[in-house]
Parts: sequence; structure tokens; C-alpha cells
Amino acid sequence: MKQVCPVQISGVGCYVPDRVLSNHDLSQMVDTNNEWILQRTGISERRIVAKGQATSDMAEQAVRRLCASTGLDPAEIQMLVVATVTPDMLFPSTACLLQHKLGIPHTWGFDLSAACCGFVYSLSVGAAFVASGIHSKVVVVGSDTMSSIIDYQDRATCVIFGDGAGAVLLEPARNPELCLIDFHHEVDGSGGAHLKMPAGGSLQPANCETVKNRLHYVKQEGPAVFKFATRKMEEASRTILNKNKLTPQDVRLLLPHQANARIIRGTAERLGLRDDQFILNLNKYGNTTAATIPLAMQDALSEGKLKRGDLVLLASVGAGFTVGTALLRWAV
Repeated sequence: MKQVCPVQISGVGCYVPDRVLSNHDLSQMVDTNNEWILQRTGISERRIVAKGQATSDMAEQAVRRLCASTGLDPAEIQMLVVATVTPDMLFPSTACLLQHKLGIPHTWGFDLSAACCGFVYSLSVGAAFVASGIHSKVVVVGSDTMSSIIDYQDRATCVIFGDGAGAVLLEPARNPELCLIDFHHEVDGSGGAHLKMPAGGSLQPANCETVKNRLHYVKQEGPAVFKFATRKMEEASRTILNKNKLTPQDVRLLLPHQANARIIRGTAERLGLRDDQFILNLNKYGNTTAATIPLAMQDALSEGKLKRGDLVLLASVGAGFTVGTALLRWAV
């Protein structure tokens, strides 16, 4: 990534709702049980928003916690990039709603839709604005209310997803050696049929039939998604490492998208990483889509697994299919 100036992540702030939906709770709603869910996903529980709580509300809490942890005045934020596939509404954007809730009328921003790669894609966009010198304080948010588009009669999807939000601050790097190093992104549009929400857009606008046929929920062909994600998480990780003349052994910490424990462990194993070289926290949050990586980042910091100078690899695969990786040295 050619930069006018190096860019660092200066801090992280996260939010998850209070309500816990456990595997036992799900077993009362759909034909499943704790053992079945744990074996296939590694998830024990997930967080679910309260009634009336939306994606912008979680995003606001994440940004306010980011500001509290970094000493950032919200008025200093020059740009917001919000990664989400569950906006409060089709328009205005979640970024507009978030800007208003934060009370920062001179800030601009927009939403970016890339499913589970949304945070990493948004990180590269925000970093470009800082690297170019256009802005010096950009906040990137990943926030998704997946419970709003999940069919709790479909055990193939309802056991996977949860709600949450995470935000990071991007600034010019104070130490040019401790910065975002590179990004590698891909799209394979042929995978669009395997993971989607069919209705609600211009192709199938909402009507009685789309509601009756439950087309406003996530539909997933699990085997196809699993196969692609298992292959691409490793491939994309090796691509960005090779491009920068690094090996998996140089990586101190892998922060992967938290979709499935088998995918994460398999990726780490094929890269030759030890258990202490990757974060696995989906057991308590589920798949929060654009929020998984900042939530993993926050947990890594809280547990002392992420330290200044560490070489960190972010890796994600999502609907689209989208593929996103980022390489950085932790600066704070």
C-alpha cells in the first residue's frame, strides 16, 4: 500500500447488547441442541439487541467507547466509514444517522456493504483518506444487527449470528514502523447465490409474497460457503504475506473473521500457527458480520495478547463472495 504518510490504528471501542441468547435458548425455539451447535460452529451464545435498538445505536456506543479509551473528542472526527449489511433503513445511510447521534455536524461519511469483509474493506478505505493527507482522524465502524434478518425457524442460520459493533480510530502513524502495511481484497461474484438475503431490494421489492415466503431473511448454502471460506482464508493470508516477503511464522497474531471455529482452526493449522497466535471468541458472540474483527481486536487487547510492535494479520471471507485481508504492526 503506497502511502503519502503511514497510518496507524490508535484505538478500538466495542459494544454488544446485554441480552444473551444461549444454545439452550435456541433449542427451545428450533430443532437443535447445544452439542449440535458447538460441534458445527463452536458457538455457545450470542448477543441480541433490545426491542427498538438498531445498528446505528450500537455503532454510537462503540464510537463513544472508542472516544473514551483514546481521549478523542467526537467533534475531532472528520470522516465516518460504517461497514454494515443491516442498516437502520435503506436510506439515509447509517453513517448519516450515526453522525447525528454523535452530534458532529461537520463530519461526513458513508456506509460500505461487503458483508463479513465489511470492516477490512472499510479499514482500507479509511486508511487511504489518512494516507493521502485528506484527513487526519477517520473512524471506521463495523456494526450489524443480524438478528433483524435471521429466520429463527431455520436452524442452519439462526444458530450462527449475533449482534454487535466495533470501531477504530485511524490517524497518521507516530512511528512509521508501526502502521498499516498492506491490504489484499478480492471478490468472486459467482458466489452470490450461496449466501444472500433475496428480497427487499430492487429485484424483489417487499410485498405480501416475499414476506409470506420468508425471503427477507438470510439464506445460506452452508457447504458451499464453508468450502470457499476454508480455502480462501488461507490463500488470501498467504498472498498478502508473500507480497510483503513475510511468512506465517512472522505473524504474532491472526485476527480472523469469526464465522466458524472449524474454519478458523483449520486456517491457523494450515498456516502453521500455534493456538496463541490467533483469536477465537465467537463462542460468546457468534458471527456479528462486520463487527467480528474489532470485537476480536478488543478481546486480544483485554487479554494481553496484542501488544505494541506485534505483526497482525486480519483475514475475512463473506457473502458476495468477498475476501479481505490486512497486515499491520500494532502501534499502541
